[in-house]
Amino acid sequence: MDNSLYLVPLLGLVGLVVMYTKFRWVSRQEAGDARMQEISTYIADGAIAFLKAEWRVLIVFGLVVAVLLGYSGTLVENSDWVIGVAFAIGAFISALAGYIGMKIATKANVRTAHAARTSLTRALDVSFTGGSVMGIGVAGLAVLGLSLLFILFYNMYVAGQGEVDGLLPVNGVPMEKALEVLAGFSLGAESIALFARVGGGIYTKAADVGADLVGKVEAGIPEDDPRNPATIADNVGDNVGDVAGMGADLFGSYVATILATMVLGREIIIPAGDSDIIGHAPIVLPMVIAGLGLIFSILATYLVRVKDDNGNVQGALNLGNWGSIVMTLIACYFLVNAMLPVGTFEIRGVEFERIDVFYAIVTGLVVGALMSVITEYYTSMGRRPVLSIIRQSSTGHATNIIGGLAVGMESTVLPILVLATGIFVSYKFAGLYGVAISAAGMMATTAMQLAIDAFGPIADNAGGIAEMSHLPEEVRGRTDILDAVGNTTAATGKGFAIASAALTSLALFAAFVGISGITAIDIYKADVLSGLFVGGMIPFIFSSLAIAAVGRAAMKMVEEVRRQFREIPGILEGTAKPEYEKCVAISTQASIREMVLPGAIALVVPVLVGFLFGPEVLGGLLAGVTVSGVLMGIFQNNAGGAWDNAKKSFEKGVEINGQIYYKKSEPHKASVTGDTVGDPFKDTSGPSMNILIKLMSIVSLVIAPHIAVESTEVGAKHRPKTEKVAVVNQAGMSAKAEVTHK
Repeated sequence: MDNSLYLVPLLGLVGLVVMYTKFRWVSRQEAGDARMQEISTYIADGAIAFLKAEWRVLIVFGLVVAVLLGYSGTLVENSDWVIGVAFAIGAFISALAGYIGMKIATKANVRTAHAARTSLTRALDVSFTGGSVMGIGVAGLAVLGLSLLFILFYNMYVAGQGEVDGLLPVNGVPMEKALEVLAGFSLGAESIALFARVGGGIYTKAADVGADLVGKVEAGIPEDDPRNPATIADNVGDNVGDVAGMGADLFGSYVATILATMVLGREIIIPAGDSDIIGHAPIVLPMVIAGLGLIFSILATYLVRVKDDNGNVQGALNLGNWGSIVMTLIACYFLVNAMLPVGTFEIRGVEFERIDVFYAIVTGLVVGALMSVITEYYTSMGRRPVLSIIRQSSTGHATNIIGGLAVGMESTVLPILVLATGIFVSYKFAGLYGVAISAAGMMATTAMQLAIDAFGPIADNAGGIAEMSHLPEEVRGRTDILDAVGNTTAATGKGFAIASAALTSLALFAAFVGISGITAIDIYKADVLSGLFVGGMIPFIFSSLAIAAVGRAAMKMVEEVRRQFREIPGILEGTAKPEYEKCVAISTQASIREMVLPGAIALVVPVLVGFLFGPEVLGGLLAGVTVSGVLMGIFQNNAGGAWDNAKKSFEKGVEINGQIYYKKSEPHKASVTGDTVGDPFKDTSGPSMNILIKLMSIVSLVIAPHIAVESTEVGAKHRPKTEKVAVVNQAGMSAKAEVTHK
């Protein structure tokens, strides 16, 4: 293996150094007065309490699964007991990514609130720098962890292996074993991400819904009012759900995308090249793209600036996003030409050249950008979809709900057309490897995407602290500007995540087909068609469990808030202190208990179907869950985001049929109901869809060697008996050679 690969962990290390530098900068900013620091401490303590409770459950789960995976790895030739260790490492780093995000968010929120006393510019600097700590940290950990493990497994299983039946390690069992064991790392990351996302989502929305229903609707007090006992739990939820959960989520997506591309890269037949060319270039390429994307995302964070209180915050964030995309795109052109040789490549009968790989990367970046633009349109204030919900709020709660559902359903059309076009075009360029590398290109700017996403919850918390600390009105005005933009960036981040999940799942699906040995998935077969329908159903039952969990926990929260208003004299007058910790405990206990069943579905169903009915039926199941899950994710994310910004529009006043309506008006009350319904859509079940479809695909990939149909070599069914396959010579170069299979 060429020494150029050792550059990748160095890039990851650079990312972590920058993350630490930004973390220290945020920590040095002034944290405000004693009241602000007291509230911030409540939020931080509540977030840590939740993570500790979650980790106690996940440690047991992780150890059990690691042991089972380690044992299963000894049962087949192309796996190893080390897969259990890789799973544990992936799970640990995924949890660490979430913890880093939560830690910086609970520091940045109070400092953003204090900075907002000075200017919007200063508040944006603090909040976005806090978000960039999260983004850079997640990407840095992913790049460093994945590349170091691949180097380790390459040296354990591949280096020094001789030719067997005309195949050297690049196509044979040794490389397959290295990547199969590496899949354990991805499985660990996605498993923790699912529990973190579902558990955090249940926590945050139980608190949010409970606080809204009793505080804003019944008691008529403002959002984040310190008299509301659930307001601390609500602010804690922003950190454990939208920050820690999202961090673990995109860490898992990042790793899964790179892994899927590497697995498909193993099947590519490489033409002869110069001595500079890396022998395993198609396998290594996605890791190098990720490393460079991290560096360009870091550079692009310095483009996010506004000049004054009238500055365009959304425009500043967009500039940073587009800057990272353009720099990565330019670098990928030179990278592909440097790493891949001139000539014709081949994967599963599709031929392409190295420039086609670059075009596939361009396709992925364009798809990601278009998904963000479309999501922003459907969820932004002042745009037609949100305005339509506002207008329908004037005739009551029911029409508001109808309007939001219609917007969410409509919002699936353009994203699906963009995704379908992206899949078709990238496949035309470079076959299934093109689809996978397009996803890797899209995910290359994850550090910037997550920085933009994580800034939103920090701004939301800052507004809550400003409200509870009774800071001047102009301070809350500045945090509200950031919060409104944060709602849109959160929605666009979820659109980006579900798009990457769709492309990644297709690549993982193709990798599963290759390793399991099936030649086709025939939906004319009754068992395969049954699997397809069952797969289509899973996102619905998963969403039902998640939303119902929010409803049950919110009911307990409502009852607790009502009890405190009733039994503790002076709360509403501001002379008595609410029992915040009891509301925090309700959300914590409910989320830990309720996250188990949805997580079990994603992990257990593929195993049962695979071992009971075989890989072809499991393939049908994966096809069903992917299509249904992508649609459900887009629908729920966008409906929830549109409802939320429709409600926020009333804070500055909206015109409906020539009359201006503000907060506490009847249309505003209807919009609060819509926002409450949309909360579990956009923050619990919706964003969990992308983890669900990827996790089920990764589980299937991990068990593929155990359920594989008769096949002596992975990918053999795609090739004729005598054919051209990739062979690596002693200099590490690739060349085509005629090989006859036995």
